[in-house]
This record gives sequence, structure tokens and C-alpha cells, in this order.
Amino acid sequence: MFSKLRTLLFKLDPEKAHNLAIQSLKFNLVSNIFDVNKNDPIFKTKIFDKEIDNPIGMAAGFDKNAEVYNPLFRLGFGFVEVGTITPLKQYGNSKPRVFRLVEDEALINRLGFNNHGAEVVLDRIKSNNKLGLLGINVGPNKDSDNKMNDYLIGLKTFHQVADYITINISSPNTENLRNFHEETKLKELLKSILKEKNDLKSKVPIVVKISPDINEDQINLISEILLENKINAIIISNTSDSSRDLLSDIQKHQKGGLSGKPIEKKSNILINKFYKLLKGKIKIIGVGGVDSGQSAYDKFLSGADFVQLYTGMVFKGPNIVGIIKKDLKELLIRDGVKNFTEIVGNKT
Repeated sequence: MFSKLRTLLFKLDPEKAHNLAIQSLKFNLVSNIFDVNKNDPIFKTKIFDKEIDNPIGMAAGFDKNAEVYNPLFRLGFGFVEVGTITPLKQYGNSKPRVFRLVEDEALINRLGFNNHGAEVVLDRIKSNNKLGLLGINVGPNKDSDNKMNDYLIGLKTFHQVADYITINISSPNTENLRNFHEETKLKELLKSILKEKNDLKSKVPIVVKISPDINEDQINLISEILLENKINAIIISNTSDSSRDLLSDIQKHQKGGLSGKPIEKKSNILINKFYKLLKGKIKIIGVGGVDSGQSAYDKFLSGADFVQLYTGMVFKGPNIVGIIKKDLKELLIRDGVKNFTEIVGNKT
């Protein structure tokens, strides 16, 4: 059914199609899909000491304003991350700002943290009891004079309602945001966040989302800084502002962050490098090109403890979690494992 619907959706502007998807989920127009593998012990795991049904999460960027996290849980996601949310409401960059690269199974976006603002989103979450594990992704306003303080506002606003908070330092669409990957700035940022967390007497886990475009030296430095600051998890990775050379679609040179199949291998290589450095002390959430059982399997082999997706659902439809679990289960049974965690980091 989705393959027929996809033809119609793909005739729409990508941002309009996304808004239609949000409205459809909000008003329960997307049927709750029967999942034959629900509660299967082969997928059971824990994240931040909380049990979840499976390790497949919805990445930030789909439900920017925390409007449809419960319908996403009903679609089978093991956890959902909303945002990116900034202290104040902002429109984001000018339109058009999302591009669908059908030939490459990819998106390019330069949205620029468009969202309703922290207080509105907080009220929404408080009035909609979450059905599963909810992460909240926070970032700074575009015109902020003190981007570091904006992250602290995000922590202060959401620490009581979030199951974890993601510090997004990696979007290519907010000017100078990726400067937080630099050693001094990252140390200062994480120390400030941990101090604020202590002041709040909060135990909310802190996650850092990084860029796929970092170099070898940065990988080592970031690993050291995350370990020093006892960060709970790292998300590898956000969209890429490079990786365009092998793309086929005519829109490949649009400015913005590239997501989907073209960054899958790049993400897996980066995951494996961090896995070897972090040695299990910090959990890894792998993102980039997850749209099948095989792609999730490859992420786990590379060292990811969990995976997230967004672009995969655009191209494969709302039943994507069920599709991934069905195919992944076959691969895991073939390997003779009882739980997917047994293969994490087993890349030869």
C-alpha cells in the first residue's frame, strides 16, 4: 500500500509531505501496524537502565515539536527522540529547504532548527504522557549571543520530563554550531552542562550528537573528552555537508545536511572507530542509512548499541520498524544468537 501512496507523496514538496505525515500520525490516520515480533526476546535491551522492546529509535528531526511521539511508539519504535528544540521559537532558514534525492534514497535539508520553542514543547509533553522512552534533542537559537547558555536552558527546561537529553553540536545548518567539536569549546560546554545538571540535582542521562565530517584527530579528542565528562552516550552521526561525489540526483549540490543511504558506510566506519576507543564505557547510537535488517545488522557489527532512523521511513514507509525486525531476526537466527547485543562490535 505504501508503494502506491509513495508515488503521490513524492509529487509533493518534501516539507509539505512531511507536514502531512505529522498530521496523519497526530489524527491516527496511519494504521497501527501489526508487529509479529513485538516483545521478541531477541530484540530486548536496556538503554540508560530502562528496558525497551527493541533498539530501533526514531531520530531527532522527524518529530521536531514533540507532536507525535506516542503514535511513533505505536508504530513499533523502541525509543523516540524529538527536537531539535531551541529556547525560543524560530522559523528556521528560508524555503525551499528540504530536497528529496530519490535516485540516491537520500534527503538534503537546511531547515535550521525550525521549532515551536522550549516552553511550548514542554507544555505539550506534560499534557501527553509518553508511552515509551523519550529523548529530547536541544540546541541554540540561530541569533543567540550565548549558544552555550541556550544548551543549559534546554537542560533546565526538559530534565524532569526527558528520559535522556541530547546535546546537538552537529547540525550543518546553524552557523558555527560545529565549532563545539573543537577541544576547548567542547570541554567548556560539557563541563557547564554537568555543573548545571549537578545544580539541578538531576540524573537525566546526557548524550552528544556529533558530525560525520570530523577528522581522525577529532575522533580521538572527542572520545577523551566524552570519557572525562562521563557522558552517557554518543549519537554517530548527524547529516553530512560533504559526501556528494557519488550521488546521482540532479539536486545533489543543494546546500545542507545529507542523510540516508549515501552516508551509511561513512557512519559505520566512524562508529567502529569510536567503538574501539570508548571500549563500551559510553553507549553508541548509530544513525545513517538504516532502512533494512541488513543495514541495522551492519551498524551493530560496527559497534552501535542502538540505531536510529528518519530518512529510511521517508522511503520505506511507516511499517519500517516491522520490516527491519523481520529481516534482522533472520540474520540473528542465522548467526545462532539469542539477543542482538551478542553481535555488537563483532566486525572483523
